[in-house]
Amino acid sequence: MIRETVSPYRARGLLANPHVQSVLSSSPWRKRAGLARLRALGAPGERRILDLPGGVRLAGVHYAAAPAPARGALALLLHGWEGSVESSYINHSAAELLAAGVDVFALNFRDHGGTHHLNEGLFHSCRLDEVLDAARAVRALYAPRRFVVAGYSLGGNFALRLARASADGGLGLDGAFAVCPPVDPSAVLRELETGPAFYHWYFMRKWRGSLKRKRALFPQAHAFGDDVLRRDMRGLTRWLAARHGDWGDEERYFDGYAVSGNRLAEVTVPVHILAAADDPVIPVDSLRALALPANATLEISAHGGHCGFILDRRLHGYAERWLQNGVTALLDRLQ
Repeated sequence: MIRETVSPYRARGLLANPHVQSVLSSSPWRKRAGLARLRALGAPGERRILDLPGGVRLAGVHYAAAPAPARGALALLLHGWEGSVESSYINHSAAELLAAGVDVFALNFRDHGGTHHLNEGLFHSCRLDEVLDAARAVRALYAPRRFVVAGYSLGGNFALRLARASADGGLGLDGAFAVCPPVDPSAVLRELETGPAFYHWYFMRKWRGSLKRKRALFPQAHAFGDDVLRRDMRGLTRWLAARHGDWGDEERYFDGYAVSGNRLAEVTVPVHILAAADDPVIPVDSLRALALPANATLEISAHGGHCGFILDRRLHGYAERWLQNGVTALLDRLQ
C-alpha cells in the first residue's frame, strides 16, 4: 500500500459540493469551453477508424501538436462509461496536452460516441483486448517516441489495466494516468444503489439509450425486449453477464475488470491516480486500499466530485492541469 498525497486542489463555496462538481463536469457549458480551447489552438482533429484483429472497428480522433513545441510524445485519452471523444474532460485534457507539445489520440470505446454501427457485439467493460489492440494500432500509426495513456472514470480503469498489460502486451507504455477510476466495480454499484438516486438514473438513462440504438441496428443479434431495459442497474448488469459473456452473474463480471487490492502491485509502468474523497460514484476507500508499486502516486483531494475538480467560472479544471503537469514531468525525466 502506498502513502497517499494530499492534493493542492481547493474548492470553495458551491464548488465544495460534490454534486455541483459532478454535474458541472459533464455540463454543456464545460463542453463548449473545451471545444473553444481546441479551436483556439488550431487543432481540428483527424477522425480515424481503426481496423483491429477479429474484425473489430473502433473510432477515434487524432490531434497533432504545433510543430514548434512538439515533444515527440503521444497521449492516448480514454473517456468514461457512456462518454465519448467529445466529452468535456477529453476536450479540456487534449487542449492542455497539445499546448504542452504532446500529440493526442482520443479513442471511443465500442458503442460510444455514435459508433454502435461499427460492431455487432455489445460493449462491456471486460473488452480489454480490443482496447489493447487499439493502443498498439495507434502506436504503430503515429510512431511516437514516448507513449502514455490517460483516462477518466471507466477510462481510468482501462488505463490502469493497459499499464498492467503493457510489458506482456507489447505496448511499451511510458506512463499511465487515471482520474477517479473505478478500481472495485462491485463497490461502485453499491454506491450507486445507496447514494443519491440521480446518478443511478443518469447512467441508466444513457445505458438504456445505447442498448436501444444497438437493438435497432442489429435486431437479429439483439432481440431483447423492453422488459430487459426496465431493469435496474444490477438487474441489467446481471442480464449482460449471463447472456453476453461467460461470467454467470454480475459479481464475476465485476471481478473481470477490477484492479482492486494488489492487482496493480507488480506494474512496472509509472502509474498516477487522482481522486476526490467526496466522489459520489467512486468509494475513496477502495483507492486507499490499493497496493501500488513504488513508482506510483495516489493524490486525493477533499473535494472534486466525480471527475470534476472545477477551478473557476470559466470551468477550467484541475484534473486536466494535473494530467498535463504529470505527463510533461514524466517526459522531462525520460529525456
